[in-house]
Amino acid sequence: MGVERESLLNTGESGLNEDEAARRLELFGPNQLKVKEDSMWLKLALEFVQPMPMMIWAAILIESIETYIHQSMDGLVDVIVLVVLQLLNVLVGFIEEMKAGDAIAALRESLKPEATVKREGRVYIINATKLVPGDIVVLGAGGAIPADCTIRDGKPIQVDQSALTGESLPVAMFPGAEAKMGSTVTRGEIEATVTATGSQTFFGKTADLVQGVDELGHFEKVLREITYILVAVGFFICTLVFIYLLSIGVDFWEVLAFNVVLLVASIPIALRVVCTTTLALGCHELAAEKAIVARLSSVEELAGMTILCSDKTGTLTLNKMVLQKDLPIFVPGVSREEVLKLAALAAKWWEPPKDALDTLVLNAVNISALNDYEQTDHTPFDPAIKRTESTIKEKNGNVFKVTKGAPHVVLELSANKSTIGQEVEKHVLELAHRGIRSLAVAKTKNNSNEFEFLGILTFLDPPRPDTKHTIDCANEFGVSVKMITGDHRAIAVETCRTLGMGTNVLGTEKLPLMKAEELEKATTLGRDYGELCRKADGFAQVFPEHKYLIVEALRQQGMLVGMTGDGVNDAPALKRADVGIAVQGATSAAQAAADIVLTEPGLSTIVTAIVTSRKIFQRMKNFVIYRVACTEQLLFFFFISCIFYHPSQFNESWPQHFAIPVIALVTITILNDGTIISVAYDNVHASMQPEKWDLNILYIVSSAIGLTALASSVLLLSSALSSVDPTSTWSQLGLPAMSYGEIQTLIYLKISLSDYFSVFNSRTKGWFWSRAPSVILVGAFIIATGASTLLAVYWPFGNGMVGISWQLSGYCWLYVIIWAIIQDAGKVLTYSILQYVGWVESVEVINEKELKKYAESLGDIEVE
Repeated sequence: MGVERESLLNTGESGLNEDEAARRLELFGPNQLKVKEDSMWLKLALEFVQPMPMMIWAAILIESIETYIHQSMDGLVDVIVLVVLQLLNVLVGFIEEMKAGDAIAALRESLKPEATVKREGRVYIINATKLVPGDIVVLGAGGAIPADCTIRDGKPIQVDQSALTGESLPVAMFPGAEAKMGSTVTRGEIEATVTATGSQTFFGKTADLVQGVDELGHFEKVLREITYILVAVGFFICTLVFIYLLSIGVDFWEVLAFNVVLLVASIPIALRVVCTTTLALGCHELAAEKAIVARLSSVEELAGMTILCSDKTGTLTLNKMVLQKDLPIFVPGVSREEVLKLAALAAKWWEPPKDALDTLVLNAVNISALNDYEQTDHTPFDPAIKRTESTIKEKNGNVFKVTKGAPHVVLELSANKSTIGQEVEKHVLELAHRGIRSLAVAKTKNNSNEFEFLGILTFLDPPRPDTKHTIDCANEFGVSVKMITGDHRAIAVETCRTLGMGTNVLGTEKLPLMKAEELEKATTLGRDYGELCRKADGFAQVFPEHKYLIVEALRQQGMLVGMTGDGVNDAPALKRADVGIAVQGATSAAQAAADIVLTEPGLSTIVTAIVTSRKIFQRMKNFVIYRVACTEQLLFFFFISCIFYHPSQFNESWPQHFAIPVIALVTITILNDGTIISVAYDNVHASMQPEKWDLNILYIVSSAIGLTALASSVLLLSSALSSVDPTSTWSQLGLPAMSYGEIQTLIYLKISLSDYFSVFNSRTKGWFWSRAPSVILVGAFIIATGASTLLAVYWPFGNGMVGISWQLSGYCWLYVIIWAIIQDAGKVLTYSILQYVGWVESVEVINEKELKKYAESLGDIEVE
């Protein structure tokens, strides 16, 4: 840069001035990482060599060879249409994934990082991207280290560097140590000088090593399993068809081309596109409900969440402490005002308050009066010791220490414990039973290091007005809410009682305090403590290790566990939970560990997000049922028609086996898979119970739909082939005799229509008319079926197929509609049988009026 590094970093105690900071920002640029992005064209090119596109390339190659050998124009048309299919498959998927990536990036961008900076002697919060080398920043517990910096003079801090080094335990950093961007302060508070920003940081230089990509979690595993099964079944059936057709003398290249395209048509090539689009749209829906998604798969996992472990302060309560007039004092001659002043001296009164308690205390005193004192040392609040401490020097040179914190902790430090201990405990318990929290204040005596317990500040953190009803709604939706708090057990019990929760609140006496490395390796937590945690309604006086243990024990019991939190002490449990949720105002550490970040206070946002995520899950499940059903119809129909139906038996000029041209199969795939993305926009209802993937049930329901469509297709083929027989049922109905090319076209139209009618039958557990589809889905249906009908009437591609009359296409529509009703009845019957035998709990969806009631009470949940 041409600027001496030493001079840049030699910053005085008051920090940089604003003009110098602006100059350095211009010189070094913003404090943000340069995101390395692959070329869009390279990404597009790589899409063409994925497994699905490679199968289509194989079909194109085989069809091209056949076309060359036979010098067939029909084959050339097939090749062109296959190329169109390839382009549509890749481009639609690529565009939707790009849109999804842009959506997630935009949502993450809305979570602006912040830093506490000291400039011109003032300490205030700024956007972390505006930090420059030489800035003095204040690092505190729960905050992310916003840039590479050197620790200044003060007490050592504990820093979690796991994001950079993989080391699970925090490391101590002393003055002069180098703290790296991307780390998190877990204990202590100190000033530091910024040494590097943005891409010049250690994190920036190694960002490509620590950046990951989003995984699609449970749904990706389900998709892969379904795809593998369908490909295996398809490959087996196509092999049988291949062997049979060769045995009856059909041309090798013709057979190979037909089988490869049949396999391509039967494989759910739109699975990834629909999955990505549905989840990306879900992220937008959740963002509208004030929940920003940091990990795409968490949308699907939120839908299946069965237990929500909720922090009390700030989530169930307002986190707005109300100081009570009652202030018990245990030392004669000490006034209420003096206790309040000493409590304020135990904080950095000249800086922005670090938490709700500091805000409460500092607002209760005259800040200007505190400037007569000098704070020479300060230990910030630490959840492990549950208190804060300051060393204070008066104008006359007298030095004393003051501490404030949990009463039982401060009492243990106090020299007068033996005389006032029972009275203190009596007051604390009495206050706790009334739901009032306590904060003890103690001061060292003159010329002594022994603390004297002075008094107890009393304050109330009232529950949010909507919390009780929100918890009731969560329970109605099958999510058990458990309170986890560091407060006294009596306060936790009183809060649970007020909120209508169970009062079986446990302390930590039955839970071991294990070290971090022990917890990570523990595999028997579910066996040892799972049942205990499951039956408890809450936990009190817990440490961060207890929170982690509770979450992991429940997970090992097979529960999908959500965890809410806002502080650095919540971060380990947030990261371990299936769905980590950082509430509004959470620290950087909590946000970094969470999967979802709330931008609106309280639990109601979480319940709203649960409803939204279950709608998203339902759309994905409906699509999978539809796609498996379509594959069953297509594969088994051509297996049966090729092997068991011999058109030459009805007319000697017809071929020995029935098949439709490659181009017809490709057209079915283009029209149906090209428009099925509309499922991502469908109207659905949220389930009353947590969602889960049960592939056995899914296959049974898909088979009920797909095999009904298969039966109707086989019946139509049998009737159409016999149309040349004057005594056949077809002729008796007054329908005209058909040529072989017309029969192929009729079957093409029937399969196309059946596929799309199956969409409507797959989207409900009751009759298909029980829930109106979205306008987008209906529009896609009209486009796909309309195009199929026009192609059937005016078939332009040749290949032996001949267009049918409008009258015959109308009869085909009527036939498909009748069978669609039969198909729907079969699906409803299947669900009823499954419910009767207990394989599914219920086929009921949320009552519309009930959902509207929830919507009104929770704050405008959209009811579609």
